[in-house]
Formats: sequence, C-alpha cells, structure tokens
Amino acid sequence: MSTIELRKKLIERINSTEDNKLLLEASRLMEIQLSEKDIPFRLTNEMNEAVDEALEQIRTGDFLTHEQAEKEIEEWLGK
Repeated sequence: MSTIELRKKLIERINSTEDNKLLLEASRLMEIQLSEKDIPFRLTNEMNEAVDEALEQIRTGDFLTHEQAEKEIEEWLGK
C-alpha cells in the first residue's frame, strides 16, 4: 500500500469513527497535544439568534444604561 493510499484510509477512518479512545490513541501516537484553547467554541443556532437580536437592540437604542439597570434592580428588590 502506498503512502497516499494509507493516508487516505487513515483520514477516512478518523472522519468516520465515533470511538473517542481510538482518536485519543491516534493523537497520542502522532504526538498531537490538544488543549481547550485548540478547540473552538461553537454557538448553537439559538445562541446565534440571541446575539443577533441583542445586536439589533443595540443598533436601535433598545437597551438600558448601567445606571438605569441598577435603578430597576433596586426597585425590584424593594430598596
């Protein structure tokens, strides 16, 4: 088997496996160091929609200042 064929088979297996132990062992064998900062955080569709809504509210001026929010909190708490 040629190097190209072997590489293709390995890539196919890695892409299709759900076996976390196999993936960890493969990364260990290839001396790949993984850290949390290497894995990007992915937003869900709901999170993206919430961000879009918040950005639109900011664009239209539909938000409270810090002082306004503090005042409302004090009112809610009955202070």
